[in-house]
Amino acid sequence: MNYKYIITSILIFLLGQVVVWVQVNGPIIWPWARTYRILLMLLGVPITWAFMEATRFAVLGFQGEFWPGRFLSFVAGIFVFTMMTYFFRHEAVTLKTIVSLGIAVSLILVQLFWKP
Repeated sequence: MNYKYIITSILIFLLGQVVVWVQVNGPIIWPWARTYRILLMLLGVPITWAFMEATRFAVLGFQGEFWPGRFLSFVAGIFVFTMMTYFFRHEAVTLKTIVSLGIAVSLILVQLFWKP
């Protein structure tokens, strides 16, 4: 395992998920995002590139395996959604959400530390 690539992958996945959150939820929350929907749609190109690069780094970091990168992307999405929804929509983080986040962390820990 190459942790440098894995960390790079996680950071890019997190950034990509932040932009996706704004792109998808922004028009519901902010008037400016409703006004500039076409620009938000155009963000699809750099978002796709970011996820492609993050996936490439994940595959490099996990010695050619694809599944761990998928879990990294999923968990990054769950964490970003939780944090941004709490920050911008003030939706409480309930016990159910905390347990779900714990399970998400468990997915990553299994991928990082479970030796075949």
